[in-house]
Amino acid sequence: MNGWLTRALEESRARGHLGPQSIDPQIAHAEGFARCWEAIRPTPPEDFLDLGSGGGLPGLVLLDRWHGHAVLLDSMEKRSNFLREVLAWPDAPKNGEVVTARAEEAARWPELEGRFDLVTARSFGSPAVTSECAVRFLKLGGVLIISEPPGERVDERWKASGLGLLGLVAQGRSRYGTAYEVLIKEGATDAHYPRVTGTPKKRPLF
Repeated sequence: MNGWLTRALEESRARGHLGPQSIDPQIAHAEGFARCWEAIRPTPPEDFLDLGSGGGLPGLVLLDRWHGHAVLLDSMEKRSNFLREVLAWPDAPKNGEVVTARAEEAARWPELEGRFDLVTARSFGSPAVTSECAVRFLKLGGVLIISEPPGERVDERWKASGLGLLGLVAQGRSRYGTAYEVLIKEGATDAHYPRVTGTPKKRPLF
């Protein structure tokens, strides 16, 4: 593992962008996203987007692992500036890009819409909110991986009827130390989604 990654995450924790726990289990949790992808796809994604990247998890870990093109999306300027700072360090991977925007808006930008093989989300929001905000970034056939709480029933969190409105199909829960939900974009997403900023949270689809 690149020493850059550990230094970047330690700095992120020191600035309050990550929780106070040890860096190693936080890296292990981020690596679970990679293991979910690698269980179903033989090669790393060419383009992935980390939704609500915040302090850099899992985005920085995946960028360091795969060295493909990554977009780290966050709505807060302070956290985005931190990510730009660590990506400018001399030994950082060269293919990281930081975008400061609300997901509902950025998903409709021509340069981001339908571009990504993979979208990841850690602590972004409820299943309905995360799915709606993420789906338009994905290519048809693209993968959405979301970290999950350990104890809640999957059938109560991931409603097939609501996901179907977005063109997503849940593949079920995977466990690599912690839990992750894997979804595939199997159908086109109606132009109505995502709805305007704030609406997915105020009026969730499921």
